[in-house]
Amino acid sequence: MLSHFLRDQGGAAAAEMALVAPLLIIIMLGAAETGNYFLNEHSLSKAVRDGARYAARQSFSFYPDCSTIDTTLRDNTRNVVMYGYLSGTDILTPNITAPDVTLSTSCQTSVGGQSMLGLYRGRAGGGQTVTVTAVVPYRPVLGSLGFSGIGLNLNASSQAAVTGL
Repeated sequence: MLSHFLRDQGGAAAAEMALVAPLLIIIMLGAAETGNYFLNEHSLSKAVRDGARYAARQSFSFYPDCSTIDTTLRDNTRNVVMYGYLSGTDILTPNITAPDVTLSTSCQTSVGGQSMLGLYRGRAGGGQTVTVTAVVPYRPVLGSLGFSGIGLNLNASSQAAVTGL
């Protein structure tokens, strides 16, 4: 009777599935969380790129010198990054909280040995660029399952040449 019980293979598949199921669930949830992270990172990168493009297309009057940006332009650019347009109330990406957006500008007379004085001739400092940077704390999809994501940040930065149009 004991030898018959030891040779019985009924239920082996169920036992194997019970052993493998936790690993499969972890892989599935990890893939979903990773996909969410990269989706949010991409959305933030696009928003920052749009903000840099907006800031670069503004008049030189918003850039009094090579290190200062007008506060109106700074606020408008932050709105473009957060809302997708100059004013709004709905953050562009639902899973992203209001980003910490910073703007900086600098001037260069040459890049890689090439002169930057063509468009910027007569402008002190040479070619001017604006850099928009945003940092957002990551909010995970699986937060309710215990994955806090504390300490994970989404980071994006984009730079564009100021054209003064």
